[in-house]
Amino acid sequence: MTSQDREKEIKELDEWIKSNRDSRELKRALAVKLALQGWAYRAIGKMLNVSQSFVSQWKKRFFESGIEGLKLSYKGAKSYLTAQQKEEVMGWLKEQEYWDLDARGLANATLSELECYLVEQYDVVFQSPTSYYKLLKEARISWQKAQKKNPRQDPEAVKERLKEIKSILAEL
Repeated sequence: MTSQDREKEIKELDEWIKSNRDSRELKRALAVKLALQGWAYRAIGKMLNVSQSFVSQWKKRFFESGIEGLKLSYKGAKSYLTAQQKEEVMGWLKEQEYWDLDARGLANATLSELECYLVEQYDVVFQSPTSYYKLLKEARISWQKAQKKNPRQDPEAVKERLKEIKSILAEL
């Protein structure tokens, strides 16, 4: 590799380092850049708190694939809903008028209604209820039902509950 090629690659790395915010990718790019500038792998490892094999591995990958080889390759699992479908679901959630509004003006929904809608419209069943909760939260809809009246404000209800608790404790 000529010194002119090396300078060109270092310049390319510098531009990418300036525009990138991911610390893992930056560490890779810096390791490669310093190796191209002639630094010892041991010194690079000490400075970046990485192993010498880390430097060697990413330098090799850079020569094979360029900047693309330094980028993170894992992008997460594929979404069950496309961006457009998700927008449609958000619209459907927001237009449901029959949901009760709580004191904050947020609608209350049940998970089963959302599940049915997703199965009927998109043939989608999430593996975890968390995904449904996430959709409801994004639409600013609460799935938690609040009591209509605070039971602590009703002395009779409080006495009744205390009796229940005492009887349960007495059985233990």
